[in-house]
Amino acid sequence: MESLGSRQVYANPWMTVREDEIRRADGTTGIYGVVDKPDFALIIPLDGERVRLVEQFRYPIGLRRWEFPQGTAPDRAAADPFALAVRELREETGLRAGRMTELGLIDVAPGMSSQRGRVFLATELTEGFHEREHEEQDMRSAWFPRADFEAMIAKGEITDAQSIAAYTLLLLHEHSQP
Repeated sequence: MESLGSRQVYANPWMTVREDEIRRADGTTGIYGVVDKPDFALIIPLDGERVRLVEQFRYPIGLRRWEFPQGTAPDRAAADPFALAVRELREETGLRAGRMTELGLIDVAPGMSSQRGRVFLATELTEGFHEREHEEQDMRSAWFPRADFEAMIAKGEITDAQSIAAYTLLLLHEHSQP
């Protein structure tokens, strides 16, 4: 596919939407809509056999959802993934990690968005006070046994694709350890 041109059709502090004119391999032309969002960091806080989740209202689906702490830098800025992970963990949960291990990369919705995420495992945790942004004022945070977390996925109570994909990266990481 070849890009013939691009125009921004919408922008706010969190994302832009663009429409690209494209030429396909067979020579036909068309358009492709793309949502551009900055890359994010997702953190799996793990303390023994329990994980820390955050819950907040997700406006586009009209539901409160439990998920791993995750986020982007303000104003669509690019940020170092490790520094972003440290900040998001502290901001959303109050936790500080003595150790952060990068587990991998996930693409959110590659058919429509350029956004990618780095997944980190946070261990050797200490509690502190959260520093949530204004948009996160309704957020809650709690520890869950891993068995409960897995059951919540199976029952459709946790449906955040990034959290489920990140947990898969954690399982693969654990299976690769001697």
